[in-house]
Amino acid sequence: MDNSEFFVGLDIGTNSIKVVVAESSDDRLSIVGVGSERSQGVSRGVIVDIDKAAGAIKKAVKRAETQANISIRDVVVGISANMLQIEKCQGMIAVGSQSKEITENDVRQVMLAAMVQNLPSEREVVSLIPKQFSVDGFNNIRDPRGMIGVRLEMSGIIYTAPKTIVHNTKKAIQKAGLNIIHKVISPMALSQVVLNDGESDFGAVIIDMGAGQTTASVVHDHNLKLSTVDFEGGDYVTHDISVILNTTVDNANQLKLYYGNASSTKSSTEENINVEVVGKNDPEVISEEYLSEIIEARLEQIFTRLQAPLEDAGALSLPGGIVLTGGVAATPNVEELARRIFDVKVRSYVPSQMGMRYPSYSLGLGLVTYASRLNDIGIIADNVVNGATVNRNQPPVQQTQPVNPTKPKQEPTQPQPDETEDVKEVEKPKKTSKIKDFWSKFFD
Repeated sequence: MDNSEFFVGLDIGTNSIKVVVAESSDDRLSIVGVGSERSQGVSRGVIVDIDKAAGAIKKAVKRAETQANISIRDVVVGISANMLQIEKCQGMIAVGSQSKEITENDVRQVMLAAMVQNLPSEREVVSLIPKQFSVDGFNNIRDPRGMIGVRLEMSGIIYTAPKTIVHNTKKAIQKAGLNIIHKVISPMALSQVVLNDGESDFGAVIIDMGAGQTTASVVHDHNLKLSTVDFEGGDYVTHDISVILNTTVDNANQLKLYYGNASSTKSSTEENINVEVVGKNDPEVISEEYLSEIIEARLEQIFTRLQAPLEDAGALSLPGGIVLTGGVAATPNVEELARRIFDVKVRSYVPSQMGMRYPSYSLGLGLVTYASRLNDIGIIADNVVNGATVNRNQPPVQQTQPVNPTKPKQEPTQPQPDETEDVKEVEKPKKTSKIKDFWSKFFD
């Protein structure tokens, strides 16, 4: 009997939209399709033009459908951590005047009670994470359904975001003809794959280095505790190269991809690069070291700005250190630069799945992993937040017949070499030769 289930992750990035299709069977998750398309209508991880974004989403989904031989209907979408707020919540309901069996409806009601917050009109609850339930004073209950009691209580965490961000995301996905089954704060999804169990439990920092922004998130006790965003990313590195070398943005991006390095001391002083300069017929020659100095300066600024809020929270004292991911994390020697700035252990995460071995695919993989691991209580919480019931017995994709009788290809094609750009096929440029009240403040 086939008990497989499909999940589709939708990562709406600043410069690329990625769709990851995964099949879950016997507690194993297999990637069966990947689609990527150049973003439109997206700025700094936020949709600013719904129609353009919807068109780009359609194209990315179509590519994933073709590769996986399926028809995609439902998606798990990542919500940017921009202006994210994290709050504790508690709720309590009377199950009845006499002890009675607690049902799923009772669980929904206590979750609704916990979500009754004095939220500003411009904010919306994106996710609710139940931590524990209490039945008639008995604590630390994970799933109260089927138990008998008079009073049911729940404590948990709610994550809220600006309504504009959530609304624009939902609207663009709907215009693309898709249905959202789960909304996930992006760092929560990333934590599912970039951190091991010990790091997620004892605490670590995830730095997601995207095209339009860089997000630092603190995870402890398997929950997202803090997130801070710096509104600069890989696009700013490309812009710096373009301005300083007086070359086009496309040329600057190619230089970054082929010769980029985050450490000028590790770059060659003897190897030279030809750079096409605007307004000149002949190329100018620069050293790899000079190019690396441009890249290093911008990345150092980003890391330095992120350092202050992480130090204030005591997050740099966590035993898990820092894990880098996102397209810019593929820059050679970026780990060394981060170690120098933050003075903690640093490593990078790259998905190991065939066709996804690039850090820009971490979020897409995290989204499908998050959805596949949701237990019944997590699904109920998502339903309460979304105001709708999701039937998990109905797969989000429909199997279609392959075009030819041969076995359909299930391995994704090799991704483009940079999260920040869908790189054109061009000729490679030629070389010429103290914890500060940390635990009580965030992690109690």
